[in-house]
This record gives sequence, structure tokens and C-alpha cells, in this order.
Amino acid sequence: MKKSLTLTALALSSTLWLGACGSDSNNDGSNGDSHDMSHGDMMHSSDGKLPSGLKEASNPTYPKGSNVTLTTNHMDGMNGANATIAGAYDTVVYAISYKPTTGGKMVKDHKWVIQEELDPVPTKPLQVGDETTVKADHMKGMDGAKATIDEVKETTVYMVNYKPTDGGEMVKNHKWVTEDEIKK
Repeated sequence: MKKSLTLTALALSSTLWLGACGSDSNNDGSNGDSHDMSHGDMMHSSDGKLPSGLKEASNPTYPKGSNVTLTTNHMDGMNGANATIAGAYDTVVYAISYKPTTGGKMVKDHKWVIQEELDPVPTKPLQVGDETTVKADHMKGMDGAKATIDEVKETTVYMVNYKPTDGGEMVKNHKWVTEDEIKK
């Protein structure tokens, strides 16, 4: 009887320990970014519609149609994925933190929204700590959310088509990756 109880306790504690290991990882695909909301809620593909006022890049490092490799993990299966540039635009990009309009946890350091996706569209770049309203729908509850600027970059931003490395479906018109998140 004592041996049976010991084996049962050992099996139960092993199961609990293994279960805790599996749930402790909180792997949201953010490559070190701290997100409280999984990017699984991100709209993987879009119709490619561009915000009003967005200008094509005049001399992008990676022109439309270029084959590249993604070096970021905004979403699972992105890092190392082969991609095709669907568009290149010169703008200001922002990493933001915001509370979704649908409720739920705060999203921290979401990369990226562009200047033309803010309301009102700023006439000059915002600064870290500035507050704004988002009019993008990359994730559920983003459109109309109040956001705080975490990072600002004036750069070329890219819309890409890619096949996730984790075997997921082809992603079309993913918005946005920056030049330093791509390699030839």
C-alpha cells in the first residue's frame, strides 16, 4: 500500500511539474518583446489596402518583388521565413503599447504601426512617451485604441508575403517589417 501511494504521488508530481514547464514558457513569438497579448490574435493576411497618404519608397534597399529572409519574429513562424516584398514605403514607424478596445490585457511594445495609421496623422514624428489613437486593425481591438509610443524610427517599411517556417498558411500583405528585420 505504501509503495502504491509513493508511486501515485511521484506520478502526480511529475505530471504537475511537466504541465508547469509547458505553460510557463509564454512563447508569443515576440523575440524578446514583452507582450501580454499573443500575436496569435494578429491579422496574418490583409487585403493590402494602404493608409491614405502613404508614399512608395523612391529607392528602397529591397524593391517590390525582391526575395528576402525575415529576421524578426513578430508572429510565430516568421523568423527565418522566405518572403517576397509586396511594397516598400518611406514613413515613420512606431512600437506602441495599448489597451485593446475589446478588453483584455495590455499589449506592450507592439511592432509596428506607421504614422499614417494614427489618428490624427501627425505632421511631424511623435516622440517616445507621446499618446495617440490607433486606426490600424493589425490585431483585434487595435482600431480606435489609445496608445503610448515606445519607439520611433524614420525608415523604409515593408509589406511582405511569406510562408511561415512553422508550416502555417501563406501570409499575404503582412504589415509591417523594417529594413533591419530583413536580409537578402
